[in-house]
Amino acid sequence: MDSFELNEKTPATEGICLLTVVSPRRDEGNSPTGIVGRCLARQLLARGRRVRVMAEPDQCDGWPDTVDVVEGSIIRPLECARAFDGVEAVFLAGAHPSTVQDALALARNAAVSKVVLLSSHGPEYEEAYPPETWFWLAIEKAVERSGIAWTHIRPSAVMGAVIEGTYPATGTDWPDTIRTDGVVREAFLNEGHYPFIHEEDLAAVVAAALTGDDHTGTVIEAVGPPLSTLSRIRSIAASLGRDIDTVDLAADESRARWRRLGWPDGAIDVTLYALEEYGAHFDELVQWTLDQWPSVQDIIGRPLRTYEDWVRENIDSFR
Repeated sequence: MDSFELNEKTPATEGICLLTVVSPRRDEGNSPTGIVGRCLARQLLARGRRVRVMAEPDQCDGWPDTVDVVEGSIIRPLECARAFDGVEAVFLAGAHPSTVQDALALARNAAVSKVVLLSSHGPEYEEAYPPETWFWLAIEKAVERSGIAWTHIRPSAVMGAVIEGTYPATGTDWPDTIRTDGVVREAFLNEGHYPFIHEEDLAAVVAAALTGDDHTGTVIEAVGPPLSTLSRIRSIAASLGRDIDTVDLAADESRARWRRLGWPDGAIDVTLYALEEYGAHFDELVQWTLDQWPSVQDIIGRPLRTYEDWVRENIDSFR
């Protein structure tokens, strides 16, 4: 698992790209690092880049054969310092404020030239609170002060999070309830909206930032369009070829349900607030998405993948 072989079809011509991957986290603002990382690994290999992954134990399988997988955690980077040897660029995903400085010190010592951080929507709001309460903003500030060229990526909810289970707004219990009961139970069912991005599109944004210099020192809002809860359910139903029943829950009912599923109150609060606010201010959210420059489409050079695309690719999860 720790050996490395070059892809014979696309010979590597650049230094190693290190991707960090953690187990699914059920805190607010987390993206599915394993799903995004695997998409990114394939895209980097296709560009002729060498790829190494630092992955927590349950994320060590399912990588292309030519990827060098090092078991370890970016939360405890000093335990796997060798993962940084020979690394040119780091995709920093799943970091924690308490240990990110250690990870960045290892990167500096290894002469890493670039760090692309998978951040979250939230740092701009954390600025209103004392620094000791910061999470994402603390990580962003640490990266900026590291002395290494950086890019921050703040993504929409990732479509694939429904499979990895890293954000309640993505419908992480939908595969189970659709398979067993043929139903979705959700708060703000009729008016709820949330912005989403396909993991392949997010990975393409990361790949562009890792392998080029156009986005150095910038924050990329990797945002997809806001989608209604009902439209997502209809997309799944259409791909299944059968109806899916729906139950519109009160906010407190959804809160209790998500608590039973193991979600912390912080993630639940953010989700309920966002579903309601994005629905109430849909036009403003669409305009804010359109106003972002460069847009995801500008960066990746093609139209975004749709939720219908994602459902067709992953429909077996709902059968």
